[in-house]
Amino acid sequence: MKLGIAGAGNIVMDLLSFVHEIPGITLQAISSKPAHREKLLSLQNQFGISRIYDNYTEMLLNDEVDTVYIGLPNHLHYSYTKEALIRGKHVICEKPFTSNLREFMELKQLALQSGLVLIEAITNQYLNNYLLMKEYLSKLGPVRIVECNYSQYSSRYDAFRAGQVLPAFNPEMSGGTLMDINIYNIHMVVGFFGSPVKVEYLANMERGIDTSGILLLDYGDFKCVCIGAKDSTAPNAMNIQGVHGYLRMHGSANIIDSFDYVANKEKPVQVDHKHHPHRMYDEFIAFEQIIREKDMDWVLRMLEHSERVMRVIEQAKQSAGLVFGPDKPGY
Repeated sequence: MKLGIAGAGNIVMDLLSFVHEIPGITLQAISSKPAHREKLLSLQNQFGISRIYDNYTEMLLNDEVDTVYIGLPNHLHYSYTKEALIRGKHVICEKPFTSNLREFMELKQLALQSGLVLIEAITNQYLNNYLLMKEYLSKLGPVRIVECNYSQYSSRYDAFRAGQVLPAFNPEMSGGTLMDINIYNIHMVVGFFGSPVKVEYLANMERGIDTSGILLLDYGDFKCVCIGAKDSTAPNAMNIQGVHGYLRMHGSANIIDSFDYVANKEKPVQVDHKHHPHRMYDEFIAFEQIIREKDMDWVLRMLEHSERVMRVIEQAKQSAGLVFGPDKPGY
């Protein structure tokens, strides 16, 4: 994978902290806006990046770049991904894939028609502890209740309360808790159980954005609640309760520190088999292999998963009256 990076924010810094450990990935280029040029020069020297650009289109014209990683604010995911696909590049796009289902479906069709890899960077779908939880589900018997909580008081919330609107709380930029925090819970639940039959989002709204909320997913035979918050905090966990026992995940849904399997009337069995301390390592190991082998079957499976997630997001937004900039006519 000859990687070009779009962005220079915190998530890109996360990627740069470990990507050198993956032999199949070479850092060909990084782009950001002209105001970030000094930062790009620093990153180039620190991480051995071949080229820097203050113009995204120019980076896409570099034939040495075959894959682009989109690490930008949510509302830019669609346009930057579309341009990269049109230029013939494979794309790894940070979660959430897009601001709405319409954007996602257009990108999916474009990628598949072009025979290009398009995949969402969503950590939990590739973590070994997540895959092990999936194996343990069959031990629980019929599932009855699923409960997720990913709450993290945002360092930007105080500024938001004071009247400053930063991207994390900006509806025009597709911010908010559903897209930033609760989406990890949704990916886990949909990855385990598929699509729900009914979705309802009870959101705490401030100035047009959800600062926290409770997402209710009805699966018919069992019920699920996904709690996300950026305006308050609590211990993060996930419980999956079945007739014969339960699973309890420790930590937030983007990391999955470990989990317990507890059969009825038995002692807990703790499971923790992480491959790497960094939460993003497993997904980029997978992405490198998928792109090297051009494994379109895997790509299609993951696009179908992301589509199911986007359909939940769309229903949740409609339920709460949550409207982003890209949802508006003429955007």
